[in-house]
Amino acid sequence: MAETIRARGNEYGSTTGRPRRCGWFDGVVLRYAVRINGLDTVALTKLDVLDQCETLRVCTGYRLGRDIVTDFPAEETAMAKVEPVYEDISGWMTSTAGAKNEVDLPAKARRYLERLEELIGVPFCLISTGAQRDETILCEDSPLLRWYPSVRSSIV
Repeated sequence: MAETIRARGNEYGSTTGRPRRCGWFDGVVLRYAVRINGLDTVALTKLDVLDQCETLRVCTGYRLGRDIVTDFPAEETAMAKVEPVYEDISGWMTSTAGAKNEVDLPAKARRYLERLEELIGVPFCLISTGAQRDETILCEDSPLLRWYPSVRSSIV
C-alpha cells in the first residue's frame, strides 16, 4: 500500500528521486506535534491520493508491551518498542478533484476528515485535493482568511 500511495502522491525526492517513506495517518504523533507547537489549525494536503482506497487506516494509539498508549511516549527509547494500533475507516472510492468546499467532498471523505480532526484536537484550515492551486479548499472559518485576507482570491 505504501508504494501505491507513494506513486499516487508522487512522493519522490525532487533532486535525488529517492522514494519517500509513506504510511497511514498517525493521529498520536500529530496530536503531540499540535500540542508542543501550540497549533490551532492544520493543513491537510493530497486528500486525492486516498480517493481509490477501499479502506483507510488511522493510527489511534501504540501498543507498548501489554498496554495501549494514546499519548506520544515521553521516554525516547519507547518509540523503538511500540506497534501502531489502527482504526479502519471506510474509503470513499470516488474523486475529490474539483471540490471547492468541504460540502462538495464525498460524505465518507468528510467523515474521515472529521475523525482526523477529533484525533488531533484542532480543525483543518485548508485541504488540497490535487496539485493545482485551484484544487484547494479553504475550510469554513479558516484562520488563514483572518491572517491573510487575500488568500481566498489567490486560490479560487
